[in-house]
Amino acid sequence: MNLAIWLKRSAQLFPEQTAIALGTELWCSYSELAIRAARLATWFQTKGLLPGQRVALFMQNQPQYIELLWGAWWAGLVVVPINAKLHAKEVAWIMQHSNSQMVFTNNHQLDSLQTALAEINFNAVIHVDFDFIQDTLIKASEITAMADDAPCWLFYTSGTTGRPKGVTLCPEQLGLMSWAFLSSIQAVSPGDHMLHPAPLSHGGGLYHLPYVLQGATNVIPASAGFDAEECLALSAFWQNASFFAAPTIVRRLVDVVKSKGIQPRGISTIIYGGGPMYLADIQEALHFVGPHFAQIYGQGECPMTITVLPKYWINRCAEQKNWQHLASVGFAQSMVELSIQDANGNGLPAGQRGEICVKGRVVMAAYWQDPQATEKAIRNGWLNTGDVGVLDEYGFLTLLDRSKDLVVSGGSNIYPREVEEILLSHEAVAEVSVIGRSDPEWGEVVVAYVVLQDAFKTQVNANTLDLFCLDNIARFKRPKHYCFVDALPKNNYGKVLKTTLREWDLKNYVIKIN
Repeated sequence: MNLAIWLKRSAQLFPEQTAIALGTELWCSYSELAIRAARLATWFQTKGLLPGQRVALFMQNQPQYIELLWGAWWAGLVVVPINAKLHAKEVAWIMQHSNSQMVFTNNHQLDSLQTALAEINFNAVIHVDFDFIQDTLIKASEITAMADDAPCWLFYTSGTTGRPKGVTLCPEQLGLMSWAFLSSIQAVSPGDHMLHPAPLSHGGGLYHLPYVLQGATNVIPASAGFDAEECLALSAFWQNASFFAAPTIVRRLVDVVKSKGIQPRGISTIIYGGGPMYLADIQEALHFVGPHFAQIYGQGECPMTITVLPKYWINRCAEQKNWQHLASVGFAQSMVELSIQDANGNGLPAGQRGEICVKGRVVMAAYWQDPQATEKAIRNGWLNTGDVGVLDEYGFLTLLDRSKDLVVSGGSNIYPREVEEILLSHEAVAEVSVIGRSDPEWGEVVVAYVVLQDAFKTQVNANTLDLFCLDNIARFKRPKHYCFVDALPKNNYGKVLKTTLREWDLKNYVIKIN
């Protein structure tokens, strides 16, 4: 089924309901959005694009992003969302690999993208003016038929282990993801609002789908990104407002609420994911922002749908001081099976650590034009996530680390998150990220990159933190080196870039503990 049917249905049922808002202003209603998408579909067809061909979106968050997305689907095209912060050469590679016939972008990115495409001799039509399309079209196209297993969303991974891979998602996967949201995270109806401070090109952007399905409103912040005060103001203005945020973004939100003395209003649900939330951070978020948090764990290959920790569970865990489950990433979502497996694909019992594997129809169809990577990722029907975790006897999953982030020191496995959790419980530590460094004696040693709270920058040193670690974790797990930095490197989703930290570490900017 073509997902554009959802938009057409909402336009029939809720024609005057606001579909998209920009800041506090109405941008279009559902009847208007459906007409605009249908006209776009006609325009795509007049340009010779056929069902199944790819159209890339290399744009910051803006109302036209959603309009172009639904117009492409209406015409039966495949959307290739591209991170707006990528280098033009990375964008050109993605366009070439996906064979995107057309790309929509912004003026400030035009020259560099044209140059990058010319360098690889790839021809694609670039559009920076979107509004002229609506001004010149009259006829609205009918929705193009699309099979449940036909590609419609081609998401390229971050490429931390080489070239990014194109995750192929179809209407079936996006439909299951949307129903999972409605059943496990947030019921939606007209009058509800989804804010989009996170990039529409990523998983959080997919959360606009259940709001279109239910005739609710998607709100694009005027800043086109995350600004804590803006999100709080928009929530208070629109009411019944939800949004997706990475844990580091939640941290910034809490800091603003604390420092500004703002009383959060109008928030329905803040969905956090993209990395595990540290226990101290979610405890503080509940205290200062309120009982509005739900957690998901997923990957592009299983979009937002591996595990869930709903609001009622989070609030129950906090009330009962069940810190183990509050620090987990929840339990399996309804449409998947979850398993912890060893290197040979054998399931492990509760309490044993291994690779997190997931099975279900919501898992990606394949990696685009990469059968070898697909075969490696999906074995015997199970998606091998590359993440290390442990299931307890109740089915709650604790996410430890990416398997590649595991530190093996002197033959002992050390999970960076364990060390990070301890360091973050020190009052002086604002942020921390732990990596491994090659060592001729131990194989690897633990290195901690630490951001201190401003009030402690002249009071706390490496020895202070080392003594603290010795009081709280096994000696072999403690960092052998500390690096104090003003900020950790992060992507536009707020996730710490450990690949960049490893590059920094090669420069040997350390304070050593003997």
